[in-house]
Amino acid sequence: MSCDTDKQPILRTERLILRPFVLEDAPVVQRLAGDRAVADTTLAIPHPYEDGVAEAWITAHYQQFQELKKCIFAVTLRDIPQVIGAVELGLTLPHARGELGYWIGQAFWNLGYCTEAAQAVVDYGFSALGLHRIQGRHLTRNPASGRVLLKLGMHHEGRLRQHRRAGPVFEDVDIYGALNTHRALFMGD
Repeated sequence: MSCDTDKQPILRTERLILRPFVLEDAPVVQRLAGDRAVADTTLAIPHPYEDGVAEAWITAHYQQFQELKKCIFAVTLRDIPQVIGAVELGLTLPHARGELGYWIGQAFWNLGYCTEAAQAVVDYGFSALGLHRIQGRHLTRNPASGRVLLKLGMHHEGRLRQHRRAGPVFEDVDIYGALNTHRALFMGD
């Protein structure tokens, strides 16, 4: 269960290119992820999104990939190489498990980009990394994110009641998962 290379791959879909982030992406990340509507629908994006946060986040990616802890991809349009969001696969390799996370800039919502990008990362996790399970979570009050996970073939596995705190408010989080039914082919089992 290891990457074939020490360099994070570039993934291509019909409309998108998923590549490692570079520091030059930081202003776009700050603008898109810092949008209150985007930050409000995620589990981990701060608001306000302060100066320097995007640079620190991007700088950490290479080491996280080298240590096989995370694969974080910039989601860009194929026709116009513009960053529109991010997809992350957090890795727990001793358990052959990944955790999917994603965000897309508000101007690019409802166009299928999130599902298309996330599917490419799920496929990468199952095929290249040989993961057995990939899971995803979302705020219960954000059903659009749940629809993305369902489109990826994940199954709703439950609700974590009052799992996340946002200021004085505790929020429910839904969890979904998918198993790699072809894992034996990838692992040589």
